[in-house]
Amino acid sequence: MSGVNEQPMLNIPGGDQATAEKTVAKTETAPKKSSEAAPAIDLDTFLRMVVAQGVSDIHLRVGYPPMLRKDGDMMTTKLPQLTPDDVISFAKKVIPPKILNMVRNRREYDFGFDFDASARFRVNLFYEMNRPAMVLRVIPCRIPTLDDIGLPNYVKRFTELNKGLVLVTGPTGAGKTTTLASILNHINHNFQKHIITLEDPVEYVYHNAKAVFTQRELGVDTDSFPNGLKYALRQDPDVILIGEMRDRETISSALHAAETGHLVFSTLHTTDAIQTINRIINIYEPHEREPVRKQLAAVLQGTVSQRLVRRAEGKGRIAVAEMMTVTPAVRDYIARNEMDEVYQLLQTGEFDGMCSLNIALYRTYRNNLIKGEDALVVSDNPTELQQMFRGAFHGSG
Repeated sequence: MSGVNEQPMLNIPGGDQATAEKTVAKTETAPKKSSEAAPAIDLDTFLRMVVAQGVSDIHLRVGYPPMLRKDGDMMTTKLPQLTPDDVISFAKKVIPPKILNMVRNRREYDFGFDFDASARFRVNLFYEMNRPAMVLRVIPCRIPTLDDIGLPNYVKRFTELNKGLVLVTGPTGAGKTTTLASILNHINHNFQKHIITLEDPVEYVYHNAKAVFTQRELGVDTDSFPNGLKYALRQDPDVILIGEMRDRETISSALHAAETGHLVFSTLHTTDAIQTINRIINIYEPHEREPVRKQLAAVLQGTVSQRLVRRAEGKGRIAVAEMMTVTPAVRDYIARNEMDEVYQLLQTGEFDGMCSLNIALYRTYRNNLIKGEDALVVSDNPTELQQMFRGAFHGSG
């Protein structure tokens, strides 16, 4: 294998690609011994294998065999260690022609590509220690229903709204994209709406049913979320999806879109409703926060703060979420910055569809869908959850 100083740059040339060879070895949890002979990677066979086995992510790094994530766990494969040329050859084969010029000489880039009829992949192309690397997220072609992913039926009420802001939050890999896709597809099959998505990159691809979709990708169809939002308001939207509210300008644009009579969905990397509200407000300067707080209190309709937990039978994961619906009382508490009162409503507001993460975990555990130890791992307050397991909590199922 070549030394670090000899690694080729990710200068993607045009022209034909070299074809990959032979078959892929079966995935296993133990690393390959250096003495084992392993076949080279055939890209198409490899991608079909990971899709069929329910893999969520593929990691390609120089000096290691391909690594896979399945049901939240990392595994290795009985495949050869990758060279820089392997990674670059893989990249050249999957980069869509329309973005080839944008990727040349870049140190990092996000894009998506379709793989036959079985899946789509979101790709992050980057460097580590001056060596090319890739992480690919598997995006199934079939969009699961809200019932499939296990979230409460109350989530469907968000699809019936005509205006406001709904946020799906959680750590990376918590299934936020899939939840939003399920919400939008529910609207698609039940309401005659125009839905505009702004994504980086496009992940799930929608097919018009009752609704009409316009899907726009950063770097290809628009240059930024704020600009995309600005022009989206002139494209006769009913519903707008913003892939992620990353910065102050995007947050301001989203609040404005919700304020002007549109239903806006987006994501934040926050763990619960309280942190979500505080993150939005605290991104502004201190003298700006009070009017933003009142604006957010007026437009926010709800938050879904979710985790993925391994199913009790050990195969697959289920979404479990803290739910906050913005009732008149919640609006008042947000506007007055009484966030402790909001948390109390999450504990007691079952009639309005609200529940804390621990209550959701407890109910899922009591229904034998997850194991107690797995619930404790994702809980923000495992001590409280342990008390629920011991019988201190008697909420309804």
